[in-house]
Order: sequence, then structure tokens, then C-alpha cells
Amino acid sequence: MTLIDKLGKSFVFTTELGGINGTDIEGSITKLKEYDGVDAINIHDCPNARLRMNSVMAAAIIKQVAGVETIPHFTCRDRSLLGTQADLLGAHALGIRYLLPTTGDGPQHGPYQSSAVYDYNTAKLIELIKSFNQGKDANGEAFTGQTQFAVAATATPGAANLAAETVNMQRKISAGADFFQTQPVYDPEQAGRFIDKAKSLGKPVLLGLMPLKSLKMAEFVNKNVAGVTVPAQILTEMEQGKTGFEIACEFICQIYRQVDGIHIFGMGDVAVTNKVVAFTRELLNRR
Repeated sequence: MTLIDKLGKSFVFTTELGGINGTDIEGSITKLKEYDGVDAINIHDCPNARLRMNSVMAAAIIKQVAGVETIPHFTCRDRSLLGTQADLLGAHALGIRYLLPTTGDGPQHGPYQSSAVYDYNTAKLIELIKSFNQGKDANGEAFTGQTQFAVAATATPGAANLAAETVNMQRKISAGADFFQTQPVYDPEQAGRFIDKAKSLGKPVLLGLMPLKSLKMAEFVNKNVAGVTVPAQILTEMEQGKTGFEIACEFICQIYRQVDGIHIFGMGDVAVTNKVVAFTRELLNRR
């Protein structure tokens, strides 16, 4: 059963590889083979505007060699409208069937004097991908064949204005988004409020979960990651010795019945990611 077939029918687990630094994709493939029970792997597209292997090409190699479904991120930052269309055709020819369109971190975040393109925004990119699925280019002109992409979109459960976030999600759905992978959230009550609004939109939601490695990491997240807040109670619990994995498990117990799956921000920690999957599967088997 493919990922898109599972969504909405069974609980789904996805996680992230991040960007591949340099040419050593073999090391990443070796690591990926250690994941147990993950349905798909997201591949970042030059995050923080830093040089990484092309996400689509890396995703195609990983899918072929490691045998796992891949979801390459695809930014508006680096591609002109013409270049985007050429890349979409190439991605499909390489066997890619899932894409996650993103705006992309601006070049000012990276070390290069590179120019951002931004010929379109994320919603327009989603519309373009769906047009390609109908065999039509950006001008509505037919080309030979058609693509078969499913589109993932992002959402932020911790947004201060959930009504505005819901409107943004609806805009992406109207453009053609098939499912959502959200940013991490730590407050079960905030997650519940978000899920209640998201459910009304009728698309599968994979709720973001990022196990905290340390108190220092939790404090860093609060200070530097927009839209993500670690509640004061969790900071206190970590000061008293509770681990990030224990906190993640408590959170999962409160939300797993309400969502279609979990998107795990594992920060490269395969062991913790596998433990999260195993813990959640045990819960699912009990119900």
C-alpha cells in the first residue's frame, strides 16, 4: 500500500533526513535503512540557504536504493517558473511521487551572495504541480503525458492566531494540497485546538513531534524557532530530570487518537525515532 493510500485509513509515520552535505549519500542511505516502521522520509531543500545535495535527486536515489518512499522539499526560493517546470518533469521521470512545496529560507540566512527568485508563492506552486498532474503547463498548454504527484503542505499548530492558520491551510487545500505535515507542538491543549480546526478541512494531518534532547535544546527552541513553544511546565520537568522521550510519549498518549499520523523531527537520532514509532504502535494495538 502506498503512502497516499494509507493516509486517512491507517496511522502513518514520517520523519526527516535533512539535507545531504556534500557527496556522501551512501552514509545517509546506510542510516535510513536503520529506521523501523517509518512510511516516508522527507528530504530538505538547502535548509537555512546552505548548500546541500539537490533534494529531488537525493530523494530519487534514496527511494531506489533504500526502498523507502521519499518526500523531497521543493522551494520557491531557487527556481524560476521555467526552471520549476523542467524540474517537475524531471522529478516525475526519476520516480518521485510526493513533493512538499515550501517558500524556502531566504538567502540572507546562508553564506552565499545568492539571489532569491520567488516567481510564485507556495499556493501557486501547489496549483502548478496539480496542473502538471493534468498534463498542462503554467500557461495551461498541454504537454505530452502528465505527472502523478501527491502534495504535502506545512501547517503550524502553535500559531498565535489559529483562525488565520486555518485560512492559510484552506488556501493550500484549494490549491491542491493532499495532506499536511505540521511543525512541532508540545502543548496537548494547543494541539487539540489546532486538530479541531484542521479536521473541519477534511485532509489528513500528520502532527509534528520533535523529541527534546536536552533542556538547552528546549530553551533554544523557545528562543529561535518561530511558531514553536515549549511550555514552562515541560522546562521545569526537564530541569527535574525528565527526558525528552518521556515527554514525547506523554504527549502522544494524549493526541494519537485524534490525528492521522505523526511527523517525527528526529534530528538524525534513528534510535529515538524508532522508539517513538514502537511506543505509538503499541498504543495503537491496544485500542
